[in-house]
Amino acid sequence: MIRQAQIKQTSVKSALVAALMSGTALGTAGAAFAQEATADAASDEIVVTAQRREQSILDVPYNISAVSGAEIEASQTLDNAELLRSIPGVSVVDRGQRNAATLNGIRIRGLNVDSSALGDYAVSAVSTVSTYVNDTPVFANFLLKDLSRVEVLRGPQGTLYGSGSLGGTVRYLLNDPDPSEFSGKIGGSASHVNGSDSVGWTGDLTLNVPVAETFALRFNLSRADYPGITDYVNLYELDDNGVPVAPGGVLSDEASYRVEEDADTVDIWYGRIGALYEPNDKFRLNFNYLYQEDEVGGRRQQTLGSDGFGNPYDEFENGSIQLEPSEREVHLASLEATVDLGFATLTSSSSYYDHEGSSVSENTGFYAQAGFLGFYYYYPRPMASAVRGYADEAFIQEIRLVSNTDGPFDYVVGAYYQDQERQATQESYLVGFKRWWDAFLPSAASAVTGDQDFNYVRDETFEDFALFGELTWHATERLALTGGIRYFDNESNNDTLIDLPLYAGLFQPTNATFSSNESDTLFKFNLAYDFADDDLFYATYSEGYRRGGSNAVPLNGPFAEDPRWQIYGSDGVQNYEAGVKGTFNGVRYDAAAFYIEWDDAQFNTATPNWGFFAVQNGAQADIKGLEFQLNGNFTDELAYAFGYAYVDAALNEDLFSPIGTPIVDDGFTLPGVPEHMLNFALDYQRPLTAEYDFIGRVDGYYQSETQNAISSSPTFAQELDGFQIWDLTATLAAEEWDVSLWVKNVFDEKGVTGVFTEAYMGSLPAAGYFGNGSKELISLPRTVGVSFNYNF
Repeated sequence: MIRQAQIKQTSVKSALVAALMSGTALGTAGAAFAQEATADAASDEIVVTAQRREQSILDVPYNISAVSGAEIEASQTLDNAELLRSIPGVSVVDRGQRNAATLNGIRIRGLNVDSSALGDYAVSAVSTVSTYVNDTPVFANFLLKDLSRVEVLRGPQGTLYGSGSLGGTVRYLLNDPDPSEFSGKIGGSASHVNGSDSVGWTGDLTLNVPVAETFALRFNLSRADYPGITDYVNLYELDDNGVPVAPGGVLSDEASYRVEEDADTVDIWYGRIGALYEPNDKFRLNFNYLYQEDEVGGRRQQTLGSDGFGNPYDEFENGSIQLEPSEREVHLASLEATVDLGFATLTSSSSYYDHEGSSVSENTGFYAQAGFLGFYYYYPRPMASAVRGYADEAFIQEIRLVSNTDGPFDYVVGAYYQDQERQATQESYLVGFKRWWDAFLPSAASAVTGDQDFNYVRDETFEDFALFGELTWHATERLALTGGIRYFDNESNNDTLIDLPLYAGLFQPTNATFSSNESDTLFKFNLAYDFADDDLFYATYSEGYRRGGSNAVPLNGPFAEDPRWQIYGSDGVQNYEAGVKGTFNGVRYDAAAFYIEWDDAQFNTATPNWGFFAVQNGAQADIKGLEFQLNGNFTDELAYAFGYAYVDAALNEDLFSPIGTPIVDDGFTLPGVPEHMLNFALDYQRPLTAEYDFIGRVDGYYQSETQNAISSSPTFAQELDGFQIWDLTATLAAEEWDVSLWVKNVFDEKGVTGVFTEAYMGSLPAAGYFGNGSKELISLPRTVGVSFNYNF
């Protein structure tokens, strides 16, 4: 029989109490390092499918956390950054909603070498953490709506999850339609964030519609409309053509400025249609279509220092001389067919996604600090605008066979295929340059073609085929030994165009194309020993890899680069891990120690001559750490959760560029990786009457200082202070409805996770640039809100 998690209609009060008081979830922090409860919360059984079969989380022989969708809703979790911050051993770069899906900023167990300030453009190297929506490997940063659970798998998951799972894997699992009954939910919220003059709101609708005894549909529709907090205080006044106004004439240096308050508005639409057909207990067909559209008005990032007139920036002020909106759209469709063959379950998972977006970035500060405005492109009222786009489209097919028998051997075998196309573009404009040039040198007007000074298009294709399997031998009732293997064969192609079209005839467009192939085998070995009925010791060796590729830089012509920049190889990790997990006197515990060797680490950078976006292989890094978590109850009404992670992640040899330029020395701490992280949560639940329950929650998170980038240059290098964030929630729950009052970031901590320094993008009045493009990536400021849900 095919087993599945059924989402049954229960009262709101019962669902909240089950989610919060089952010993698994305590607020957002508690939820994240707690585990998902089954429909019968009192059973205290925690079921996950991380190993491609349903099993108790206490039987999974590595460190895993899971969060139920009910816990996510009950804790009023606003976004992925808030959710993932609460998991021991996981850190995240919080960029807000602007370009939130351009770059995966999740870091597990310290595996990261990229700058924390990346995120304005799509990079070639895939993330060190893979993310899945059901069985589709995609990073789309969907709203956290109508989820069954989120599973977080720590450590390399190369055998079952393939490329990109160096540090771990995050799985977002959707609620299935339920043919047994009609049900639905209407919800909404209103909130105010510190720094804003307006109120934000959300609205959600969920419908579960049985069409027949064997067929059901499930619908989700969500809208989020948040006001901004960032005031853009150095914006140029623009004319009808979008060019800075010249109050003293085109040749004068005078400019006119304006202020736009709360510019980083957020408008999100999300929708989902799910269909389930289950004619008998041997076969089920599950279809899902997801859609999300984001429009964001600007950055939730505040500028450092002062503008070119000497005015210091206040809190939530940004010095860009132009607005920086972004937009994106993502479609995802998946079809999963499952057949119970008796001895095993055969699953076919087919999926397709199409994800694209664009943004406008202030580049004038970069041009100023790089010397471009003072030499190549000097003109009054400089306005360098980078219009960037990205597209990611893929078809994925996986077939796997999972054993059902009760003998001494369990197995998972499968085949995987992916066909992916990606594109990254940048069109840069010196807005108003052509107007000024024609007025300055009318006799040479034809020497300048227009305002566009840079054009870059990178088209990539990637094709991956893999065979994988894991075999477990239950040597005794308490001892199990597992071996895993994954063979992969992939091919990548890169076609890159670069052009500097501003000055007529000075440069010619240049194309470069390069292809690469790679095949290899990954291994995993695991020992699991039940030293008591509810207690497990495990030891694991596992391997992970991230695919290589080509940068396709030109090797001749005006844009020639050194051929050593042409390709980059895959990088890989060897993970050694041991841990214990179980329950003792009603307390659930989990502790793990790990040591990781990271070879040929990839990091995203740019070529030295012409600034091609490129990937290079770097030095070896060693990472060691500890993870520890506890969940329990002080009393029947008061529950707690505590988590701690220690990570020591550093290079163990000097790092050089592909052409031998020194970057940093041996021992440099990997960027964006806190050495210490703490999570704490308390949950208090008390019946007020026979009809109403009160639930109170306190969540806390702390991370120590981090490095901004893997660089010794003050242009990029900076130590970012540690910070702590505390949340409060109070909920009144009845049989069919609940209402919550909540506060996020109670003490209004900045929580900086990345910086564009002034040395990189700051003001330069001598070149006519009086704005300031430097900025800090801050966490969501103090937010007070109220939420309401009604079930029917």
